[in-house]
Amino acid sequence: MSMLWGFITDFFTYETTKSVVVKSWSVGIINRVVQLLIILYFVCWVFLHEKAYQVKDSGIESSVMTKVKGFGYHNNRVMDVADYVAPTQGAAVFCIITKVIVTEEQFQGFCPELVTEVVYSSMPLDEYQNISISLSSTGIITGACVNSSQGGRCEMEGWCPAENDKVIMQPMMEVENFTIFIKNSIRFPMFNVIRGNFPSSLNTTYIRNCTYDPEHNRHCPIFKVGDVLRYTGQNFSTIGGEIGINIEWECNLDESEERCEPHYSFTRLDAVFQKNAISQGYNFRFAKYYKMENGSENRTDFRTLHKAYAIRFDILVTGFAGKFNTVPTLINLVAAFTSVGLGTVLCDIILLNFLKGADQYRAKKFEEVSESQIQILLSRESCSQLSIKPEEKISDDSGAVSLCLDQQL
Repeated sequence: MSMLWGFITDFFTYETTKSVVVKSWSVGIINRVVQLLIILYFVCWVFLHEKAYQVKDSGIESSVMTKVKGFGYHNNRVMDVADYVAPTQGAAVFCIITKVIVTEEQFQGFCPELVTEVVYSSMPLDEYQNISISLSSTGIITGACVNSSQGGRCEMEGWCPAENDKVIMQPMMEVENFTIFIKNSIRFPMFNVIRGNFPSSLNTTYIRNCTYDPEHNRHCPIFKVGDVLRYTGQNFSTIGGEIGINIEWECNLDESEERCEPHYSFTRLDAVFQKNAISQGYNFRFAKYYKMENGSENRTDFRTLHKAYAIRFDILVTGFAGKFNTVPTLINLVAAFTSVGLGTVLCDIILLNFLKGADQYRAKKFEEVSESQIQILLSRESCSQLSIKPEEKISDDSGAVSLCLDQQL
């Protein structure tokens, strides 16, 4: 029963703060330094750098149009944009082909498989079909072994003759001189702000003759492929690769909208795979179909197969806009003023645990007052203030107890 009563009396208690003035140089310096650091953090980082007084819109709406120009020479042919750009619609993702391996006049039929590395003799059909997926990339294994100029090979059914993608082909070196025109328009719906990646004041003559340079021509929307490759430190002319052109918008709408400009950066998106033994670079296949007379009334379907090695470009648009707003300003001001009190918490930890005289400070800071003590004190007409220990020194601060640790240390 006594335990229950003790629990009830402990529960119905009230705690209040007690001001204790500690006259210690070391603790005072620590307190002011911590407060100064907290104030500097909020002023320099939170408000000036992060602009916490602004409301931000990161839901950027973006549209990208691209156009590639240039001529190259590859496989005894002059290549123009229609030959080496895919897709041709000028989207935010496109490829510039650097090398093509062509297999001409393919037709549906039976022929030796070229990619088989082991020469097989005749075996049951079910065993051929079991290895067809792993060994054949151009057709279905029939189960027969046929003679060819390369010896005995598995027969396959599909587009014949089979593709030989081991042919050594020189890349189109003129790719480095090709240019990419990028037109990017963005909108921040929260503020209804619309911007473009180059000023409307730029004239046609300037745009036709300029090339992007991060220092001298940062407003030019025309990028030289060779420069983009150098910015990423890569060379993909042989096996291709994936390049990211990042357009980043960081707009402070408290200033003029004219200062809302894009910043470009370049990166290799497939860098994580560049040391892999398989799937290096970037390539894809496409075919052009046609019909030819076969000497009878029927016409045979033919195709020309292209295996293209290319540089793939991804235009990535990110950004946000910020503008002054009262709500985040008040929230961060309250957080700043509240955080200044952390200096007091740190000083209390030091005083209670690490400095000499910690017991005296603990006795002054934590004091228990019962209702009976209050009644006794009220009955004493000679007492003018609440003081359980009469030898305490009264501070000049109103209602605060002064504790001079320097005299005790």
